[in-house]
Amino acid sequence: MIHLISPCLEVNEQGHLAISGCDTVELAAKYGTPLYVMSEDEVRRVCESYVSSFAKFYQGNGCPIYASKAFSCKEICRIVSSEGLDVEVVSGGELYTALQAGVSPAHIHFQGNNKSYNELVYAVEHGVGDIVVDSLQELQLVEKVAQERGALVNISLRIKPGIDAHTHEFIRTGQIDSKFGIDLASGEALEAVRQSLSLEHVKLIGLHCHIGSQVFDVEPFVHAAEVMIDLYYEVKQRFGLKLDHLNLGGGFGVRYTEKDDALPYENYMEAVSAVLSRKCQDMGIDLPRIYIEPGRSIVGEAGITLYTVGTVKEIPDVRNYVSIDGGMFENPRYALYQADYTCLVANKAAMPADYIATVAGKCCESGDLIQEHVPIQRPQEGDILAVLTTGAYNYSMASNYNRNPRPACVMVSHGQSRVIIKGETYEDLVRNDL
Repeated sequence: MIHLISPCLEVNEQGHLAISGCDTVELAAKYGTPLYVMSEDEVRRVCESYVSSFAKFYQGNGCPIYASKAFSCKEICRIVSSEGLDVEVVSGGELYTALQAGVSPAHIHFQGNNKSYNELVYAVEHGVGDIVVDSLQELQLVEKVAQERGALVNISLRIKPGIDAHTHEFIRTGQIDSKFGIDLASGEALEAVRQSLSLEHVKLIGLHCHIGSQVFDVEPFVHAAEVMIDLYYEVKQRFGLKLDHLNLGGGFGVRYTEKDDALPYENYMEAVSAVLSRKCQDMGIDLPRIYIEPGRSIVGEAGITLYTVGTVKEIPDVRNYVSIDGGMFENPRYALYQADYTCLVANKAAMPADYIATVAGKCCESGDLIQEHVPIQRPQEGDILAVLTTGAYNYSMASNYNRNPRPACVMVSHGQSRVIIKGETYEDLVRNDL
């Protein structure tokens, strides 16, 4: 049997794939396909594990921040907020979504390497609690916006700690050659601190770093923590400034296939807290308030996508194409960087996965594939194909390529389902056309 990856998944008595007690075949029949399905139970379970790890390793002095770029919608913002998480946004649209969901501006952290003037105006006018400044140029822009509005704005500085997280080159963000952040090695970070303290309308309250995404090794996080607490201490010694917090970012790996050796998230927290506690004791300073920014690890394994199988083309000694009614318009990750996924035929989940398939999308592109040479149950037209671990960077990266409507998203919990994002219609596709 195919490894089901997430604790919210099981094979039910009918031999069908089920998620949080809901039969996926019935979900497909009720809501149509393609269909994003998210387990509220799994999202809450992971949130609770992060919150409890702060209580265990940091005496509650800090909290996780949900990186909403992984999956941004009003309902997910409401859920993570109810679990005690702050919310990170990286655009005006994500900020608008969080505010519309009722997230307190004081608990929103605004990231991004090139925030526009209008986005910063929106953030300042709504009292966002932490604007994470990404460059010296942006620092001056934040000061300008704040001055124009007579505001005092809390900021953090995003630092490049010079650490390679050994992940895909598109999602490495902490090394020197990155579009993100202020360089530490050249002295730019200390210059940013100096300039921040000279400005009247910004208040520097923290330091931030993020080394990459889908990282399975604890050591890069430990190393980043060491580098950042050293900088935190240097800021205190050189400028007499005691910062409020240290944000160590996210990037914890999730399971896409059984080959992914993902550690319990508590392991990262324990290892980082140990080095921070030791170094703070050696330096004679109190442990600062600690933030982390999980995104993918909160929603990734909680989500699946359901499709209906259409054409099956078997090319002898070459490959078997299994076409679905979705594709790169609602999951571009394989086309972008050959992301691995676990696939199975949901209505045959109890049967052997002895058919090697290339799962092909419906877009007019040869590269529109979801997975190649993947073992699934023998498919036929009308079957329901499930792709696992699609809760992160699927809906959030979806498009209308080939004028395909983006699918609906359904939230499930304890055998009940509800729509949290309506599927688009053809009318939606032309709504802004003139």
